Amino acid sequence: MTADDSYGRLDDDDYPAYTMGRAAEMLGTTQGFLRAIGEARLITPLRSEGGHRRYSRYQLRIAARARELVDQGTPIEAACRIIVLEDQLEEAQRINAEYRRAATSDASPESA
Repeated sequence: MTADDSYGRLDDDDYPAYTMGRAAEMLGTTQGFLRAIGEARLITPLRSEGGHRRYSRYQLRIAARARELVDQGTPIEAACRIIVLEDQLEEAQRINAEYRRAATSDASPESA
């Protein structure tokens, strides 16, 4: 991968562009917090060739939500579970909306 390829991927939400130190700084938290949500399997950072954790913007958004819940007094394990359930609910709602759209289009007079 060339430098130009790497720069192009910075717009990719899943590209692991941030080191643990930078991620913690951006979130206003500690590296220990990032390790804890990793151990709880909320996020799984990618590893550099040297074994260092790297985080994507998508993972940082999840970590920020976890920090928000923890700052409100929620235990970290519970915060992680809440986020997983929120994600599952969002996915279920998306699927239901797709089914409703499909059912509506199948029932329209134009499809008969």
